Amino acid sequence: MTSYLPSPTQGVLWIGPLPLRAYALCILVGIFVAVWIAGRRLIPRGGTPDDVYTVAWWAVPFGIVGGRIYHLITSPQAYFGEGGHPLNAFAIWHGGLGIWGAVALGALGGWIGSRKAGISFLDFADAAVPGVLVAQAVGRWGNWFNNELYGGRTDLPWKLQIHEWDESRGHAVFQDGHAVVLGYYQPTFLYEAIWCLLIAAVILVLDRRLLLGRGRVLGLYVMLYPVGRIVFELMRTDPANHILGLRVNVWVCILVFLGGLALFLWTGRHHPDGVREGLAERQEDAGTTGDGPSDGTATAESVSTDETDTSTL
Repeated sequence: MTSYLPSPTQGVLWIGPLPLRAYALCILVGIFVAVWIAGRRLIPRGGTPDDVYTVAWWAVPFGIVGGRIYHLITSPQAYFGEGGHPLNAFAIWHGGLGIWGAVALGALGGWIGSRKAGISFLDFADAAVPGVLVAQAVGRWGNWFNNELYGGRTDLPWKLQIHEWDESRGHAVFQDGHAVVLGYYQPTFLYEAIWCLLIAAVILVLDRRLLLGRGRVLGLYVMLYPVGRIVFELMRTDPANHILGLRVNVWVCILVFLGGLALFLWTGRHHPDGVREGLAERQEDAGTTGDGPSDGTATAESVSTDETDTSTL
């Protein structure tokens, strides 16, 4: 028997006249998980779950718009080139959200939301990063449903079966009652999903054991994710624009990695004890509002409880 990973032949489920698209559902599930994890991790940093909802109200739509804009800028031909359809630029349910645009504008929305919630943006970002990585992993399964973003042909046991796809209808092309199989390819969507989960796990362990300073979790994310993404970009065979022989996303990943390294070093110098700072501020606020010790200090039990909360996610 030849082993392979199957791909769906249907990316849309119709509920009466309403289409339920698997790609959009994966994005929504990812957002829900990211917000939930951020809420759990923000509490030990002096925030509340309500703060997360305030920030998410800004960060999520900014991120979706940013992801789409990045995709349109880096892959404009299908929309504005010869034979393109400009109105399809708004059809995000067909796929096409660039992660770097989502991160950039999502961060801007997060900064605005953090100011409105009265919390540190770096604290929120550090709380959100593991959930964002999980959301990216979940979102990649939307590409699986759409039979897209795969690598070169392969005979590996975990090769991915890909069908000829009708994007306008959201399902495979059928002949004689059977879905047309294009071939078997590297499952780069799966590699990236695993990479995202691996980074999330590493960051959670480091943050738990070292109490990383404010902003350093964000720095680790911005450094580590591009390393794997470069590998997956070089494996992919879908059409892409190139600069000096390399896909645009490869160059962006290199620049983002350098920016993440600079952020990690800068935050290490300016916020070496960021989590402890957040705990101290929270304890001071509790002392002044009557919710804790009146002298602004914390009992050993309260510190232990907060640090335990940090380690749970």
